[in-house]
Amino acid sequence: MARPTLTGIGWVDPPENEEASIRSRPLIALLGLALTSTAALGQVPAAANHGGDTEVTVGSNDSVFSQNKQNEPAVAIDPAHPNVVAAGSNDNIDMEACNVGDDTTCPFTRGVGGSGIYFSFNGGDTWTQPTYTGFSARGCLGVAGAAGDTCTPNPAGPIGTLPRYFENDMVSDGDPALAFGPRPDAAGNFSWANGSRLYYANLVSNFPGETAFKGDEGIAVSRTDNMAAAAAGVNNAWIPPVIASKQASATFSDKEQIWADNAATSPHFGNVYVCYAKFTGFGAAPMTVSVSSDGGETWSNRQVSPGHNVAPGRWGQSGCTIRTDSMGVVYVFYEQFQNPAFFFPPVGTHFVVKSSDGGVSWTRPMAIGRVTDPCYLLQFDGASRRCVQDGLAGARNDLAASPSVSIANGAPTGAGATSFMVLTWAGFDAAGVEHLYVRWSADRGATWSTRGRCGRPRILLGAGALARREGPVPRVQRLHHPVPGEHDELTGPGGRGQARRRGRRGPRELDHAPPRRRGRP
Repeated sequence: MARPTLTGIGWVDPPENEEASIRSRPLIALLGLALTSTAALGQVPAAANHGGDTEVTVGSNDSVFSQNKQNEPAVAIDPAHPNVVAAGSNDNIDMEACNVGDDTTCPFTRGVGGSGIYFSFNGGDTWTQPTYTGFSARGCLGVAGAAGDTCTPNPAGPIGTLPRYFENDMVSDGDPALAFGPRPDAAGNFSWANGSRLYYANLVSNFPGETAFKGDEGIAVSRTDNMAAAAAGVNNAWIPPVIASKQASATFSDKEQIWADNAATSPHFGNVYVCYAKFTGFGAAPMTVSVSSDGGETWSNRQVSPGHNVAPGRWGQSGCTIRTDSMGVVYVFYEQFQNPAFFFPPVGTHFVVKSSDGGVSWTRPMAIGRVTDPCYLLQFDGASRRCVQDGLAGARNDLAASPSVSIANGAPTGAGATSFMVLTWAGFDAAGVEHLYVRWSADRGATWSTRGRCGRPRILLGAGALARREGPVPRVQRLHHPVPGEHDELTGPGGRGQARRRGRRGPRELDHAPPRRRGRP
């Protein structure tokens, strides 16, 4: 078989007994951000460990569950200062311990936030998790075997999550998404010379008994222009959170991602974009994009996909990623799903929509290619059936095949950028074996390669995340050939417009409830 070639790309086949991996320079390929929980207590930075695993969530007490639990990590690198890195996760650091009340239950503490924040100023070698002041149940440890003990959260207690939510009648609810962009000056002009601004988007709910916004769940954006003060635990280093989603009484906004137009060559340099699934009545969930041109102070919203979320073959869309190229074109990538109760494993489709005018208008969705969700089992989680990766009481992976994208936009200057695109996800092959996959575009998303396979990891919690340092010339190495015979194109073995039903086995289910929409866990 001929070796695939493309300008700017070098390919190396791994030995038979060696798992393939993606390595990029300057693109950095990550299988999520490593958020281990094995070393330091308190909030001192972890010891430097060049090239190895480094604990990021250094503020939590590793001996107390669920205060030592984190998931769904996100990471951003400042393109103007590449040693500055920020990360977020769903972090239970401030929740009550399981020994409070009934020791067999471990609920979230009402009103306590869950959007963890971490900083590194040496390219990820060491990390700091700041301690702010806010609504905290960190001191509620309970007594083992004492079913009558209770927890009264401290409204001015220590928190390791985003500050200034309790003071604004809201609760940070996780699903973190982070991006760096240029800071605006007093006149609203963006320049890297003004400094960098960190944007942190997350889910948000109303504090119990308050109504800061309409709906069950919204998207809020926190911002800081002073990373050093924010890392030192200064609450006011963060600008108060702003609701970016368009809310109504029946709105449940979910699965957001954020991006700042960070290439100075762009006519929309400094714009900020948030994509998310907007669940409304009757299960409809169109992809929606929020746009800000004033540094995150105000937001407008546009629906960019149909709102269907009912038919088994078009069972909603979610798992978006949003990016910009060197000319300021905005790209929103997302997955349209199949209902796993009817198609097992479900075969989804990656789509992209584009905007060339700063998010004012958008193209119709364009299909990129089919993906097979790595769904091993359908499990009832108390509300609906979810795909899990490892059996009974397993870890959810229903967004594992959603796209993660990086664009070589030349940030911070944009000069000489190719705008080469790399898209990666986790999914099954034709035999039901899990792999990390990749495809690319060299013409700004007009056409896409056949997918390539990047080895077989033991466990994939999600698609490979491409860290946000997009240089002008990409280089991806150690990748398998595109895989012949696997279902990839939109008109594949199953016929035009419909994926073939396939898999190692039929649907395995632990309940018989009717399928319900995707939403908050």
